[in-house]
Order: sequence, then C-alpha cells, then structure tokens
Amino acid sequence: MALDRFYATGKRKTAVARVWLTPGTGKVIVNQLDAETYFGGTFKTPKIEKPFQVTDTADKYDVMATLRGGGKSAQVEALAHGISKALLDVDSENRIPLKRSGLLTRDPRVKERKKYGQKAARAKFQFSKR
Repeated sequence: MALDRFYATGKRKTAVARVWLTPGTGKVIVNQLDAETYFGGTFKTPKIEKPFQVTDTADKYDVMATLRGGGKSAQVEALAHGISKALLDVDSENRIPLKRSGLLTRDPRVKERKKYGQKAARAKFQFSKR
C-alpha cells in the first residue's frame, strides 16, 4: 500500500468526485482528460486551485479524479470538496484553513422531488372552487 497516495470523495448535488492526490507538479486529470479540456476553459480552475492556495500546497500534488453525475458546475464544486478532504488526509494541520474558507462543508442543496397530484415539487395545479 502506497503511503504517498491520498483518496477522498467530494459531493455536490448529484455530482460525485473520487479524488486521488499524489506528490507531483500540480497536474489535474479528470476522467482521463486535462481539467481545462474536460471543463472547457479556464473559468473553472480558480475553484479547483482554491484548496491548494488556502493550504499553501500549490504545485505540490497531482490530482487524478473521476467525476460522475450532475452538471459541470456541480462537478467542479464536488472536485474542490474532494481535493479539500484529501488535503485533510495529507496533513491534519490543513483543517483550520480549509474549514475557515468553507471548503470542507458539503453543500446539501438538492433538487426537491415532484409530488403526486401536483404540477411540480412545489407548484400546484390551479384550484377552482366552482
């Protein structure tokens, strides 16, 4: 068992990120693709890099992740959550800065289910008394 490989699971809505951290140069590989290629642009990278900036571990670890479910935005947040949890595994001293920046908190908001006899989750059919 390699001790230089750290694993964590990050979640957001229905997106699940399985994250492995290994000592390296800061490469981020998502579903066998580069992060920029997978997410289609650089607008998502600040969220991915935030856990490393908060813990002063930028360019010290390579990230290998598999993402499933949700949209791209939820997947980015799940990936950041997974990276944060893995950094916690690396060094327990990282807990305070990660917690203060809100990276260890899983966003619990999910889509509410549609109820029977209704139009949607909360919207109802118009009621007519007569």
